[in-house]
Amino acid sequence: MSSFMLLLHLDEGVRQRRTAPEFAAQMREYRVWTDEIRAAGRLRTGNKLTDDPGRIMKSVNGRISTTDGPYAESKEVLGGFYVINASDYADACRLAERCPHLKYGYRVELRQVEEL
Repeated sequence: MSSFMLLLHLDEGVRQRRTAPEFAAQMREYRVWTDEIRAAGRLRTGNKLTDDPGRIMKSVNGRISTTDGPYAESKEVLGGFYVINASDYADACRLAERCPHLKYGYRVELRQVEEL
């Protein structure tokens, strides 16, 4: 089995328009799906990220520069992640297509993890 990371992207405007009851209902769906893949032995880890935009760090002329991130003009945010076990991309896609994130019109980026 290989590891794959599901990066859960969502539109900032959609996130801001969710009511507290809508958000709670969505989180229940994520917990159910997470429990299912955990019970099947497919979940390695996963979590929701905070609403804080985080920081972007880069080296500029040998000095580390840190800025608020991602970028002010960005309309999409990274809302969470999962790391799952799958035999290949096709298997990972079959598992990911049941993720509630897609039900709400959000985007899932799927990347294979290279174990070092």
